[in-house]
Amino acid sequence: MKTIETALPGVLIIEPRLFEDARGFFLESWNARAFAQATGVDLSFVQDNHSRSRRGVLRGLHYQIRQPQGKLVRVVRGAIFDVAVDLRKSSPTFGRWFGVELTEDNHCQLWVPPGFGHGFLVLSESADVLYKATDYYAPEHERSLLWNDPAVGVEWPLDGTEPLLSAKDAAGLPLAQCEVYP
Repeated sequence: MKTIETALPGVLIIEPRLFEDARGFFLESWNARAFAQATGVDLSFVQDNHSRSRRGVLRGLHYQIRQPQGKLVRVVRGAIFDVAVDLRKSSPTFGRWFGVELTEDNHCQLWVPPGFGHGFLVLSESADVLYKATDYYAPEHERSLLWNDPAVGVEWPLDGTEPLLSAKDAAGLPLAQCEVYP
């Protein structure tokens, strides 16, 4: 696997080795030893999640203030714009964001460590997103950063349309009002 550092320390793009021929392709989507060797991070995942969403759905920006989750995100069908926001108050990149397009064709994954908010916008007709999490979902600790908070300034590729949001995501808080990590 190849790891690509981003503007947010700890957030990584992961490019798995792809073996293609006339029959199709093969890739190893997760290998703990290879990930640890490539990143220096030794992980244990406890939960796998799968979401299917239609074009224009924006999920996020989510995080858990306790039991923070690291997430390894990939797309197996379709395309998304995937975003991580640094919510660690002591970080020099606090409040900054990074976004990348993840698609079924580029096979890239995004590693979002604990301490970051995460969300995505579906760019294709629909998208199946799989992600591994380092801690269990804890709804009582879940928080939502407002997807369009101007203080963060995520440049969502919306092409002038309004995203489809859950009530929870529409009620997200601006960064100045969010509970954040130390």
